[in-house]
Amino acid sequence: MTGDSSALQLVLTGDPGLFAIVRLSLIVSLSAVLFASLIGLPVGALLALTRFRGREVAIVTLNAMMGLPPVVVGLAIFLALSRSGPLGAWGLLFTPQAMVIAQTVLVAPIIAAVTRQTIEDLWVEYCDEFTVMNVGPIRRITTLIWEARFSLVTALLAGFGRAAAEVGAIIIVGGNIDGFTRTMTTAIALETSKGDLPLAIGLGIVLIIIVIVINALAWGVRRAGERYAG
Repeated sequence: MTGDSSALQLVLTGDPGLFAIVRLSLIVSLSAVLFASLIGLPVGALLALTRFRGREVAIVTLNAMMGLPPVVVGLAIFLALSRSGPLGAWGLLFTPQAMVIAQTVLVAPIIAAVTRQTIEDLWVEYCDEFTVMNVGPIRRITTLIWEARFSLVTALLAGFGRAAAEVGAIIIVGGNIDGFTRTMTTAIALETSKGDLPLAIGLGIVLIIIVIVINALAWGVRRAGERYAG
């Protein structure tokens, strides 16, 4: 109970160290979801609406990438960003930017796969209409993404959940540097191993609250949008 009380006190008193970690975590995770959306939404829609040789292989590969092992992704990005790697000149290793890249790689397949299934189901409904109107591929993609925007909130939430819970990849590429690349999940793992349970529990409480609040806000926006759209 002492640990729980101390954890709650850290949260309620706005401990600067705790909230610096929370702020960085939100910046990294939300940035990754944004970049992953810019990649995943059009790629998923393109796969849903085009037919080409090897399409089934591409879909299976995309679905398999939803389960990419984070430590393997982290290792690959580490090698790419290291001094001897092809992107070493960028100097991004052990920075928040490297953590955003790692999370983007993990989140983009999730958003793309959910988008593909959503757009493919919607295409069945609009196929004849678009064919008669001779709507081009780009217009089809943008129109169907807009029509499915409320359903695609689920894809974004799934991506945020993956990003917010990530540990392995961002420890490898970020280094878990105090005050610079330490996020909620990496700090929880570190503080638990050190025996600093109040801080670990406090961060855990904040992480759960953030996930609940973001899901509640997304649900509220979706319901309001659906009512406005009729």
